[in-house]
Amino acid sequence: MKIGEPSLDQLRIFLAVEEAGSFGGAARAMGRAVSAISYGIAQMEAQLGVTLFEREGSRKPVLTEAGRGLLPEARAIADRADALLAKTRSLQAGLESDVGLVVDVMVPGEATARVLREFRAMFPTVALRLQVEGLGAVAACLLERSSELAIGGPVIGDHPELERQVIGEVELVPVAAPDHPLARSDVAPGESREHLQLILTDRSKLTDGREFSVLSPLSWRLGDLGAKHALLKQGIGWGNMPRPMVAGDLAGGALVALDLPEKPGTGYQLSAIWRRDTTPGPATSWLIDTFRERLADCPA
Repeated sequence: MKIGEPSLDQLRIFLAVEEAGSFGGAARAMGRAVSAISYGIAQMEAQLGVTLFEREGSRKPVLTEAGRGLLPEARAIADRADALLAKTRSLQAGLESDVGLVVDVMVPGEATARVLREFRAMFPTVALRLQVEGLGAVAACLLERSSELAIGGPVIGDHPELERQVIGEVELVPVAAPDHPLARSDVAPGESREHLQLILTDRSKLTDGREFSVLSPLSWRLGDLGAKHALLKQGIGWGNMPRPMVAGDLAGGALVALDLPEKPGTGYQLSAIWRRDTTPGPATSWLIDTFRERLADCPA
């Protein structure tokens, strides 16, 4: 026997009968006559060559074994169709179909997580492509068009192809393990140059030859902020870290803030950045505003 292909309307009728528990209930829910509901089920059964409901006498329709087996697939198809229609309505209203977002490693993880959780609830039809990068690599994602929006630092704020809007700041603080020689309160000027400095390096070519808060000629350059954090806690060198990332270590004594005469700690300004030849859509604009709010909520 050749199996036919039921229509989406027949699948919705099938689901309505199962949910309402009767043909009459499904008819009321869908605003149709009972005869139309009965006809739709009969047509679907004829297409598939199976009986979906036992409905002898005056009993309420009860799913057959075949009906129970087909129910999850029917729900999945109807859900995908609903998602397609929702996305189509969103696109007609000007909402982006997807957004590429790149976030600087210096952005507090708690702020990023809260924004992304709220984004998924606010824009369920918009696909979000997320990258996490550091320094110039953030802007490189925009210039290479792999992302439409960046939440990044000040290292290439003057690039002619990029627009930026300041949305917050994170404090960078020089830290080391408590037994590090620079952890003393009487560090002499220039003494920091005698000790290994751990430096976050740029994965891109946009900042070749530029240094940021580098004091020591003895340095290890790391492309991963998490690796830098781990090495600092092991007493291997000193370096600047975003305060929110090391707040727990400072409170617990795993790291100490260094009182260096050069005062290498600084405010790391964060901006929303996008290409000047594009205009942020509704979902992108929402991301900019919400990152600003969540960064303001983060403890210093």
